[in-house]
Amino acid sequence: MDGNMIGPGPYRATKLWNETVKLFRGGMPLRRHWAHFRSYDNSFTGSEGIDYLHELLKRNQNFGPEVTRYQSLQLLRKFLKNHVIEDVKGRFGNEDFDDNGRLYRFPPQSPLKPLPQRVPISQRNFIPPIPRWDDCEEMQGPNKIPMKPLVLNSESWNKRHSIAIGEVPECKLIRRKEITPKHVDQIWKSMTLTHLQSVLGLQSLDGVLDAKLLSPKHVVHNVFSVNKQGIVILKNKSEDLPHWVLSAMKCLANWPNGNDSKQPMYPGFERDVFRTVAEHFQKLKEPLLTFHLYEIFVSILGLLPREQIAVEALQVCCLLLPPANRRKLQLLMRLMAKACHNHALPPLNDAIGTRTLMVQTFSRCILCSADEVDLDELLATKLVNFMLDNHESVLKVPAELHRSVEEHLSHLRRAQIKYAGADTDSAVDSPLHAYCRQISREEFEEQRVTASQRAIVELLEGIIQDKLMSAKDKKKKLKQFQRSYPDIYRKRFPTPESEAAVLPERPQRLKPQLMFLTLKKPLQPFQRSWSFRA
Repeated sequence: MDGNMIGPGPYRATKLWNETVKLFRGGMPLRRHWAHFRSYDNSFTGSEGIDYLHELLKRNQNFGPEVTRYQSLQLLRKFLKNHVIEDVKGRFGNEDFDDNGRLYRFPPQSPLKPLPQRVPISQRNFIPPIPRWDDCEEMQGPNKIPMKPLVLNSESWNKRHSIAIGEVPECKLIRRKEITPKHVDQIWKSMTLTHLQSVLGLQSLDGVLDAKLLSPKHVVHNVFSVNKQGIVILKNKSEDLPHWVLSAMKCLANWPNGNDSKQPMYPGFERDVFRTVAEHFQKLKEPLLTFHLYEIFVSILGLLPREQIAVEALQVCCLLLPPANRRKLQLLMRLMAKACHNHALPPLNDAIGTRTLMVQTFSRCILCSADEVDLDELLATKLVNFMLDNHESVLKVPAELHRSVEEHLSHLRRAQIKYAGADTDSAVDSPLHAYCRQISREEFEEQRVTASQRAIVELLEGIIQDKLMSAKDKKKKLKQFQRSYPDIYRKRFPTPESEAAVLPERPQRLKPQLMFLTLKKPLQPFQRSWSFRA
């Protein structure tokens, strides 16, 4: 591929025009030609110009091999009109350029189109900010939340002796102001534009998109008001295509089984049906991609070598369309794709194939500038070819954007806990609400260890000071604590004496004294005084 790739950004169509003029003027072969018994140096014929420009455009990565010879002829006519070239007699503007042996030459200087001045920063497009946690209000409730004191008995200690337990400070619950449907629409618009700017890799959408002309309701409608096939459902049926156009499109897309009207089919019937659909779309006052989105779609053409990114950019841009234009675009692209792959459909033109016919017929109905732009036809053809190859993807809702917006809305609806004293202990003025601060892993580990040890030390002191615990249970708990946390235990009881001072002294048992009873009579042998016999 020849030529420099013009990436996405403002005034891409103007840059492409200037690039094409430079390449054509710098590479077109010139030689001496004879006409009317006179020689003309540094000239070329109309046919030579078409041949060279056609090959130049097909090799250029900004246009590609889809460019036709007729499109090259159309561009040379625009070159003649804009005095990029002139005939050998110096005439331009009103003269027509044809595919013949008429002679042409370059003027001393071919005019390049100046790039428009950038808008000052203060007047640039404003993307509505995404709501943050700042817009919140406190829930009505008591100033102090009563906390039930935590009591550790023997059973809870056995279950939690290895867990650091501390006091929970009093807190307040902070919630968002109520998120209205209008607020949700604005969030969708803002995050859609931010996502589009990120995908295009631009620092600003200035010069390619006017955010003030976009409706947030259109974005939300295009995301949620769709059928099972993902096609937009319109509330106002008067905005939809006429019934007879829908019937003709269905007949052509499902040929030969789509003739619901049961009209008699005659030779050439399919061509009349196609002509009916084409005439309706060619009479539309505005292209399906709208005039004010022209620059952003032209910018996306610079991403086509990176197919996945280009598809994602088209997905986002098509969300910005009015629902009626998006629905018409979906139906038309589906018709074009089905017709191109329907081998049962007879040829709709004797000279060109079905795909080429579809692209040439509908490209200007899909993308066109409000003003006369010299490369409109080439740019529209390239974009429609790409959309036709990826028609199942480009008109879907981008999954990443959908997930991001839903997560953000869920975050906004979630309450926030505000601890007492978090923003009132400081002597200096501080923000109205306190937020979490990200810390390093080293700080986290240090705080975790410190907080855990402090809680465990407090737990040990609670066992020591518990006067209701029996000496046996206390000794058992201390031995269990010593096995679990030997370092903390050793620090608290560095010597046996310090340990003994805490444990109560065991009372001394007195040995029972043997008392010898003085027997008055000596022991006598046992004498049986009665008989056990019956």
